[in-house]
Amino acid sequence: MEHRPLGRTGVSVSNLCLGTMMFGAWGTKDHDESIRIIHRALDAGINFVDTADVYSQGESEEIVGKALKGRRDDVVLATKFFMPFDDDPNHRGGSRRWIMTSVENSLRRLGTDHVDLYQMHRYDPAVDLDETLGALTDLVRAGKVRYIGHSTFPASALVDAQYVARDRGRERFVTEQPTYSILTRNIEHEILPLAARYGMGVLSYSPLAGGWLSGRYRKDDHSGPMSEARKRLANRFDLSLPENQRKLDAADALAKLASDAGISLIELAIAFVLRHPGVTSAIIGPRTMEHLESQLTAGDVTLAGHVLDRIDEIVPPGVTLNPADNGWVNPHLQPSARRR
Repeated sequence: MEHRPLGRTGVSVSNLCLGTMMFGAWGTKDHDESIRIIHRALDAGINFVDTADVYSQGESEEIVGKALKGRRDDVVLATKFFMPFDDDPNHRGGSRRWIMTSVENSLRRLGTDHVDLYQMHRYDPAVDLDETLGALTDLVRAGKVRYIGHSTFPASALVDAQYVARDRGRERFVTEQPTYSILTRNIEHEILPLAARYGMGVLSYSPLAGGWLSGRYRKDDHSGPMSEARKRLANRFDLSLPENQRKLDAADALAKLASDAGISLIELAIAFVLRHPGVTSAIIGPRTMEHLESQLTAGDVTLAGHVLDRIDEIVPPGVTLNPADNGWVNPHLQPSARRR
């Protein structure tokens, strides 16, 4: 397993990161099976594990905590905060109040006294970045968090956060976790160049585009997503939508390209993400052992130049076929905002 520097932190992480969103009620409900999958990933050389408080409402963190007993020191452990945890309006967001509560809950569920990378799950323009960074800085200085990062930040917020940290003497965000795949290439415009400029590690999630590049979705199959997590995202998985039909067309063309190259579509998709020099690690999110095994080999695949050129013909650089897949959506552009 190849290891790469995590930005300028001095930490080395595997080029594949084990994402755990599918462990628990949202995916694999059997804790023992989830633990076996985690152990198999670690045995294969993965030393980077990513979870979040909101995944199955904390259950994923609990499973990860069980799996890492006796192996915690060998793993770079990342989790996230921000998403609504329940119906309480204060159990979400980037406020100091919630961050201080959320980190304690995550540490308890994970069975550890510190998190290596604590990430803000989404950007919220309603929350002062200085308040968020102030709380996160205190956690770093208290030893409960080693580094801080963010996920799916727009370019303007990424830059703003770097300047706030510099001007206010706060800890700096050292990583960004964006969605990135052959079907979702929007971050090639600004996010990847900016992350490189500021020496940030990039942990890209959904290299298989939520299953679209796994062979799961085909034109003659209208069954739709299987997991509870995917069923929540109708605008990204409704096969009747024109933008999702474009994803089906691209997936079919990419499957042929992979076959001609002598590799699987899964290997093609993940290897493409890892090929970008700005990407530190691709987060894989297996639900079963079979899923994991099919993805582990991708870290060692090298794509030839003509294969990369053909990918650019199918989905041009910087293009996301369904804008809903980009992750963060500016709230000021929503219909409700325009009616005010």
